[in-house]
Amino acid sequence: MKISPKYNAGEIESKWYDYWMKNNYFHSEVDEREPYTIVIPPPNVTGVLHMGHMLNNTIQDVLIRRARLLGKNACWVPGTDHASIATEAKVVAKLKEEGINKNDLTREEFLKHAFEWKDKYGGIILEQLKKLGASCDWERTKFTMDDDMSEAVIKVFVDLYNKGLIYRGFRMVNWDPEAKTTLSDEEVIYEERQGNLYYLQYDIVGSDEKVTIATTRPETILGDSAICINPEDERFTHLKGKKAIVPLCNREIPIIEDSYVDVEFGTGCLKVTPAHDENDKVLGDKHNLEVIDIFNEDASLNSFGLHYEGKDRFVVRKEIAKELEEKGYLVKVEQHTNKVGTSERTKAVIEPRLSDQWFLKMEDLAKPAIEGVLGEDRDVKLYPRKFENTYRHWMENIRDWNISRQLWWGQQIPAFYYGDGKEDFVVAETKEKALELAKEKTSNANLQASDLRQDPDVLDTWFSSWLWPMSVFDGIRNPENEEINYYYPTNDLVTGPDILFFWVARMIISGYEYKDARPFENVYLTGLVRDKQRRKMSKSLGNSPDALKLIEEYGADGVRVGLLLSSAAGNDLLFDEALCQQGKGLGNKVWSAFYLTSIWEVSEEIEQPEHSKIAIDWYKTKLQKTLAEIEDHYSKYRLSDVIMSLYKLIYDDFCGWLLETVKPAYQQPIDRKTYDEVIAIFEDNLKVLHPFMPFVTEEIWQLISERTGEEALIIAKYPAINEIENPSIIEEFDFATSIISGIRTIRKEKNIAFKDAIELYVVNNENYTKSFDSVIKKLVNASEVNYVKEKVDGASFRVKSNEYFVPISADSINVEEEIKKITEELNYTEGFLKSVQKKLSNERFVNNAPEQVVATEKKKEADALAKIETLKASLASLQ
Repeated sequence: MKISPKYNAGEIESKWYDYWMKNNYFHSEVDEREPYTIVIPPPNVTGVLHMGHMLNNTIQDVLIRRARLLGKNACWVPGTDHASIATEAKVVAKLKEEGINKNDLTREEFLKHAFEWKDKYGGIILEQLKKLGASCDWERTKFTMDDDMSEAVIKVFVDLYNKGLIYRGFRMVNWDPEAKTTLSDEEVIYEERQGNLYYLQYDIVGSDEKVTIATTRPETILGDSAICINPEDERFTHLKGKKAIVPLCNREIPIIEDSYVDVEFGTGCLKVTPAHDENDKVLGDKHNLEVIDIFNEDASLNSFGLHYEGKDRFVVRKEIAKELEEKGYLVKVEQHTNKVGTSERTKAVIEPRLSDQWFLKMEDLAKPAIEGVLGEDRDVKLYPRKFENTYRHWMENIRDWNISRQLWWGQQIPAFYYGDGKEDFVVAETKEKALELAKEKTSNANLQASDLRQDPDVLDTWFSSWLWPMSVFDGIRNPENEEINYYYPTNDLVTGPDILFFWVARMIISGYEYKDARPFENVYLTGLVRDKQRRKMSKSLGNSPDALKLIEEYGADGVRVGLLLSSAAGNDLLFDEALCQQGKGLGNKVWSAFYLTSIWEVSEEIEQPEHSKIAIDWYKTKLQKTLAEIEDHYSKYRLSDVIMSLYKLIYDDFCGWLLETVKPAYQQPIDRKTYDEVIAIFEDNLKVLHPFMPFVTEEIWQLISERTGEEALIIAKYPAINEIENPSIIEEFDFATSIISGIRTIRKEKNIAFKDAIELYVVNNENYTKSFDSVIKKLVNASEVNYVKEKVDGASFRVKSNEYFVPISADSINVEEEIKKITEELNYTEGFLKSVQKKLSNERFVNNAPEQVVATEKKKEADALAKIETLKASLASLQ
């Protein structure tokens, strides 16, 4: 077969991916082998491949491919998350384009549209992962709203409710006015924003006195229920028991006292709006204040908003400030920076809102998960460990989880109402079971299924994905099935630290609750992918490259290596396309090495040369040392260190030193023993590199030798780590390469062509071994290596205390080139000397410059004079 000297990634990658799929190498079934299991962090069904996905899934693929090579039963479960908020927003937008209003549809009609959208777009990201080389068990692909997955979610909800851990409560929640749903505390991102502090005057009833309050949200005065003062604040004790009048709406509200008020902030007086601030709600409950909600669900003002009804809250903020100023209520405005809560999904500013919602009690559930990560045994290990502090803070300050969402896309809450009262409901997995429970609860045997109304809300998406490591193996519905008992707990989880609480901690909680076991042993937390300016990559900044175009440009192997070269565990990756070029370069180098070996003619008669024997012994030792190093790196999830070690081993040591040493002379054959040993080494290199560069390695593997289906590289046996017999050979070879580099420098400086053999003389002060003389002679074309006691005339250099001499004869150098080179260097040095002497002849400089600066210039002058003398002598010897 004719081998192309150039590697074409585009042609190769699809060929081998199809081959792997056809031969079912990615699929796993329960057997007698040790399982190695990873569950993919399910990307949103709305998603497309971005740099974060590329990094995360490359790491997972490296781990899963290595596990296969180690002979484990590797199972990587892929899937997607239904992403309630994001997906519903996409479907609503699509319907709007078609002239359809969601509110005009029934729930069933909307879900039909949503599933059609999911079927059309939902698998895009998984298909894109295949381009990257992700070797997932695609037959196991799951979606968090598959029937069996949804059934598991509902089963868990009912179980937790029956355990008294889920309850319904009227509480202040985080309201996303764009998605029109509540969010959990963890889904709110706090950002520092520049705003204003508005100082407003309220009239005191029955007097000419006024009281001033400061607020960042003047529109909320329309929902004020009281003004609060600190009982210890002497400035306002005379106002106790009086009433104030809310500007514009002219409502009378009481002036109350509470030590909650900070006398140092603003004016020391606090307006209390129980419907729109969590702390105000606490004050309202304590002092039995009226609750006035002024917002609609989209954060426009409702009928309490006077003439602002129907307008957006931020529009009203500007307009009401203007009106308050015109009517004399606005005293002044100051700039003020404060933290504003925004929706993690829609980026909308969160509105605190009182609402009936479902909550999960977390304090007791969290205790085993705290012990599991932070206990003495470290049942679940976080890499890097610095994230344990973050985990501890979150888990020890955990709040009840708001698990209901005002959406239609998701698992509908299995609560069924049979009356108008707040407690007139039952919780059951099906409507049939709910009817039985309702009949028992009401003692009404005539109750019909049509009398039941299911709660319209759905569960938080995370309430589905927190079961992921169990539900993908049907471990909730069938807790003792063969697969859950074999594959669970899983081994490694690879994800970003931004969802350490959202997802990782909750999976640990559910694992201990439902399997009394950790969901995974290790959690490898990747950094964020940033650009060279350290900015987070995002569409809005336009700094995120198209992932598929990168693969097209550099090949999947090149991109994978490029991503991992600078991805230290837990540290942000500063992405630079040059790294992908470097990765592509490694692939091309390995291919060139293969092409070189493929054109060698092999002789059965030739004995193995000494230089080949020692070079092979050295490389085998170097490979063993590297295998031990990368094993340590793998154990600490330092994959960037693994690829750096392999890069040096294969690019420098194998493609450079080894192949250069063993390659036969021009148009000469190579001996069979050396050839077979080099190919065996090459195959070991391909095995260790395969997890990082699966395509080019499989292509070379299949071309090196005829393989059967059972001999594909993807399922080959990983090289064993053996005890190193002669560790000193590595240091000795490094010493030899320094000698070779020194001689090559002399050849270059003296323009001595490689075809012209040289003699090498050595003063061996280091008592360095002579074993590598054959390698040195081969690589520098030395006819002889002579060991002497005294210096020899000629060009020289040192390696440690050893001295090396290469006699130079007029016949061995290109005189014209040497004269030209020395003349150019002489002219440059003479020019440099003039500039230094000019500076030293300047009396102002010599008298005023620091003594050390003047001394440095004088040394430059002396060095230049010495160099000129040497160059002139060299020139004279050649003329």
